[in-house]
Amino acid sequence: METTGTLANQLLIAMPGMADPNFSSTVTLICEHNDEGALGIVINRPLNLKLGGLFEQLQLENPDSAALDHPVLMGGPVGPERGFVLHDTSHQYENSLAVSSEICLTLSRDVIDALASGRGPEKSLVALGYAGWEAGQLEAEMMANSWLNVAATVEIVFDMPFAERWAAAAQALGVDLTLLSPEAGHA
Repeated sequence: METTGTLANQLLIAMPGMADPNFSSTVTLICEHNDEGALGIVINRPLNLKLGGLFEQLQLENPDSAALDHPVLMGGPVGPERGFVLHDTSHQYENSLAVSSEICLTLSRDVIDALASGRGPEKSLVALGYAGWEAGQLEAEMMANSWLNVAATVEIVFDMPFAERWAAAAQALGVDLTLLSPEAGHA
C-alpha cells in the first residue's frame, strides 16, 4: 500500500553530526517506502572490494575485464551478505524494482551474471547490505532533522565520484553542509 508522502526515489542526505557511524556523511537512495517501512542503498561508501573479487567469490569464470575494477559499495548495515544492484533501465532482470523511470534495484543473481559477462546495464552500482527502517521510523528521523532529502538524479547516483556525492546532493537543495551546525533544533 503506497503512502501519499513516499520518499521513494529521494536521496537522503545525512545531516552533519549524524550520531550513527553507519550513516555519517552518507547519501542513501530510498528505493522503496510505504506503510511497512523503507529500504535504501547508501551510494557513497565504497568498500575495499572490487567486482572482480565479488565475481571470484561467486565463482564466475572468465569475467569481463572491463567490470573487474568497479567498486562494490557498503549499501547499509542490514544484511551485509546480500547483494543489491542499482542500475539504469536499459535491461530488466528477474527481481527488479522500479525506483523511478530511470533507476531500478535488482536483488537477483542474473544481473551479477550479466555484469560479469559484459552484457549488463550501462550504468550500475553493486552494493552489499541495505539501509532499512520500520514503519514510521524514517518519518520520525526526518522530523528529528537527521536527514535532508532531494529528488534523486542519475548523475548523482551513477556518474559522480563517491567523495563528492554527499555535498552535491545537498547543493541540489541549495545547502552548503559545511555551514550547518551538527546540533538539531526546532523553531
